[in-house]
Order: sequence, then C-alpha cells, then structure tokens
Amino acid sequence: MRPSTHKFEERIVEMTVRTTTRTAPATQDTQDAPANRAGQDGWPGWAGDLELRTDLPTRRLPVKWVIVIDGDLPRGLQANAAACLAASAGGAVPAILGPSGTDASGRAHAGLPWIGCTVLAAPGETIRRVRDEAAGEAELVVTDMAAIAQRTNVYDEYLAGLARTASADLAYYAVSLLGPRAVVERLTGRLPLLR
Repeated sequence: MRPSTHKFEERIVEMTVRTTTRTAPATQDTQDAPANRAGQDGWPGWAGDLELRTDLPTRRLPVKWVIVIDGDLPRGLQANAAACLAASAGGAVPAILGPSGTDASGRAHAGLPWIGCTVLAAPGETIRRVRDEAAGEAELVVTDMAAIAQRTNVYDEYLAGLARTASADLAYYAVSLLGPRAVVERLTGRLPLLR
C-alpha cells in the first residue's frame, strides 16, 4: 500500500506540469500591464524565448527577478507581500518555474523559480519611485502590492478600493520587477537586502 501522501505528490507534479506548460495570459486593458507592452503572446519578448538554464548560477542569467518590500512593515506583512507578488509574477511568466524534483525517498517536490529571486528593502517612497519608473520599461514584468490589498480579505473589496483610488494616492508595500538583468539592476541596484 502506498503512503497517504501519494495523491498529494501526484497533484504537485500535475500542478507543476500544468503551470510550466500554460499559455500566455490574454492581453489586458490596464495601461501599464505587461501584456500591453508585450509581443503578440502577451509577454515581453524575452519571456517567450526564456531558455531554461538550471545549470547556471542566477548571477549569470540574462534575466533577474527582485521583490522590493517596505522594510518598516511587520514581518508577517512582508512575508505576505512577497508570497502574493511571487504568485503574481509566476502567473505572468510561468516559464520562471523550474521542473519538479523527487527526493531520495521518492517524494515529489513542486518546482521552484529557477531564476532565483532577490528580496530587497526600501522605504515606501522608494518603492513608489521604483514602481513608477519600472512601469515605463517595456521589457519588465511589474507587479505590485498596494497597501489597500492588505486591508481586506475579500478580493472584490480590494478591486473596489483600487477603483476608488487615484494612482497618485496609492501607497505601496512592495513591488516585483522581472526582466532583463541590466534594467532591473539599474532600478534596484543600490537597495539593500531585506534582513
């Protein structure tokens, strides 16, 4: 008889395969959404051609992924912001998810982002500046977490709050930048690691 975790492990592998083979998202109407600045497939040009290179250190990859989080937030809110932005970036560019693996005991482990992710700290004003500058870069996938996202646990209320708030009035807890290494480093290179 197989261990009770067998179906769970099969589900992890199934989810990984489905995620890594998913087609690009449909173009959206949001002005600075990555889909509007991208090629026909809905991603920036590099995303469709991203070659899986799990044999290289992340510093040698042509793309880079960073999440910049407000360093003054409580740790729980920081962790939540990072997790939400990781899910959003993975949804935008499924190719960043590596293949699943199996441990020496035969148990499956879902794939992780093979490009790595650096988590940086900055004050809220800096996060806004980075987000605004990044939104103008056609080759970046930019996802953000406005403060209003963590004030409700009902997604429709979050969307309604966004709709009522002008861009200039949004405060940001975090922003994620994914794209060509040189562009990401130019925008975030002087920021410290989140500790």
